[in-house]
Amino acid sequence: MPFSPDAISAFELASSLQARFVNKLENVATRHGQSVRFEETKWLRDEGLHGGGNRFTAPEGSIFNRATVNVSQIHYDDQPDKKLGSATAISTIIHPGNPHAPSVHIHISWTEMKSGNGYWRIMGDLNPSVVNEEYKDRFTAAMKEAAPTLFKEAAAQGDRYFYIPALKRHRGVTHFYLESYHTDNRATDYKLAQQFGEAVIDTYVAILDAALTSYPDCDDKARAEQLAYHTLYLFQVLTLDRGTTSGLLVHSQNDVGIMGSLPSQVDRNLLASWANLVDAPQDQLVRKLVDALPDSSPTNVGEEVKRALASAVREHYRDNPEALAHQARGNLIPPTVDNHS
Repeated sequence: MPFSPDAISAFELASSLQARFVNKLENVATRHGQSVRFEETKWLRDEGLHGGGNRFTAPEGSIFNRATVNVSQIHYDDQPDKKLGSATAISTIIHPGNPHAPSVHIHISWTEMKSGNGYWRIMGDLNPSVVNEEYKDRFTAAMKEAAPTLFKEAAAQGDRYFYIPALKRHRGVTHFYLESYHTDNRATDYKLAQQFGEAVIDTYVAILDAALTSYPDCDDKARAEQLAYHTLYLFQVLTLDRGTTSGLLVHSQNDVGIMGSLPSQVDRNLLASWANLVDAPQDQLVRKLVDALPDSSPTNVGEEVKRALASAVREHYRDNPEALAHQARGNLIPPTVDNHS
């Protein structure tokens, strides 16, 4: 555990949001006739010397295509030459099995330097395979109510961060993204992170419940849309997302957890077709990702495939560090890629 009281408070917040989300998701499953229990997996950084984390994962084949709620905290109080003091985060992605129920991504993290400076990273975005304007509006309204004075800026940054230039479209339909956020009042900043986390969790659970009630069945067209969208999701995460890339470059001790946002199946051929749409050297990365996937249709993304994909990403950026310039960004480039060394 780090020495900093702010880091300790951030970990308590992340853990409380994790418990809140897991409990509510299990309750939704129960209301729809399934007894789903998320299973906990723990991991350690340097055998626990520098922290670690846990993730709660839903069994596949339930109402969830894939669902994971991760909490992590790393700290370096024992390394005086390191600028980074600690980094604490909750990061979660829920991919429902029903194509009419949207996926959701939430990330809230606190990063604190040895100097005492610290900042929040706050993200939330709704990712439907089949767009429903009512769900989009409800999620947007919840984010706006949680952070009314910051929403316009955060929405604009989110639209920028989640844009996919090669495909000329966004990942997701409504976005909130604050990078390196802090004011002179840490208690107020903490309250913002708490309010936002609770609001998006509660609103998403209500949307999920409504979708499962309104759309108990789905047709082949909706399933095809979901597979295509899940392929887009993998493409964006593994070629553009700075948080994912940073985690993979810093260490290889939690590859399965870091890749927990990936859906369980994608379209390998569709992904391969996008290699020619991206600039060099990212075309090489896309081809490496395709090679890491089994040659099947649809393509299953299990734990061994996640490890292979993680290795492909890590190898690509170590061989082509200049390619980090192709990663997504809001108004600021987060300084986590270099691990604050």
